[in-house]
Amino acid sequence: MWKQHLGFSIAVVGVLALIAYVAGPGMSLFFGVLLPYTAFSVFLIGVAIKLFYWVKSPVPFRIPTTCGQEKSFPWIKQAKLDNPSDLKGVILRMALEVLCFRSLFRNTTNELREGRLSFNLEIWLWLFGLTFHYSFLAVLVRHLRFFFEPVPTAIKFLETLDGILQVGLPIVMISGFTLLAAVLFLFARRLLLPQVRYISLAADYFPLLLIMTIAFTGIWMRYFGKVDVKTIKAFTMGLATLHPVALPVTISGVFYIHILLVSVLFIYFPFSKLMHAGGVFLNPTRNLANNSRAKRHVNPWNPDLEFVTYEKYENTFREKMIEAGLPVEKE
Repeated sequence: MWKQHLGFSIAVVGVLALIAYVAGPGMSLFFGVLLPYTAFSVFLIGVAIKLFYWVKSPVPFRIPTTCGQEKSFPWIKQAKLDNPSDLKGVILRMALEVLCFRSLFRNTTNELREGRLSFNLEIWLWLFGLTFHYSFLAVLVRHLRFFFEPVPTAIKFLETLDGILQVGLPIVMISGFTLLAAVLFLFARRLLLPQVRYISLAADYFPLLLIMTIAFTGIWMRYFGKVDVKTIKAFTMGLATLHPVALPVTISGVFYIHILLVSVLFIYFPFSKLMHAGGVFLNPTRNLANNSRAKRHVNPWNPDLEFVTYEKYENTFREKMIEAGLPVEKE
């Protein structure tokens, strides 16, 4: 079954790349104007709808994932990061989760060794996962230079850090190669580990192949294909200022592959597992304090019920209770 999911994902990415390479130069209006605007609009609207839906979802009870001692008696030490009881602890926990992937770092694998079950840290998954996300962020921020004139100082500073090795001309940007290396590792892991391969679907292979191809075409254009950067800058500034500029026929077909796959990634993002980027902040297992013992939490959608007190009950059925021999408070 995994071969079908993998084959389908490869076929989709391959067909998209072929269409862009062959038809791109003759359909520059579609690939260079209509598609980017549509992709960006779908991305913004899709993400907004998804986040709004999550925000509106009621969370009546505290259901945080806990991995340590909760707040109890003063003489019992609390695990403030693994079991936070206040907003400060939640913020620190979320910061470590978002910035350092703390839960992934603590993830373990298990296997039978000489008849005994042993556990090991999945340090490589954590390392390459962290590298993938930070490299992706660096590449995305660096590409913002194509949409600003003059280029903001923060982006220039990031480019300086990214090219700190000062290797070759154009200067080698580390994030592009680390992104490709990390996504290759994550893709290889899904193919080589039987237990991971068994649960992998097309929704797992497709975004990896998509990002892999985007990274490869970006590296190719920067270091090997040598596209006209000034033309690309004029094109992207036209998109940013809502005054699109037509791409010249001489532009490399690889650029059309790159922009098509980036647009597909933007369209695909709100409807895929990639939305965990925004969902992690709205995850009640992470963003809630475990204070159930200190504070009572009432289900917000419980209907308002009219409760009958014993006094009212006795007033209603006093005569029948006396006839039945039942004790009453008032004769």
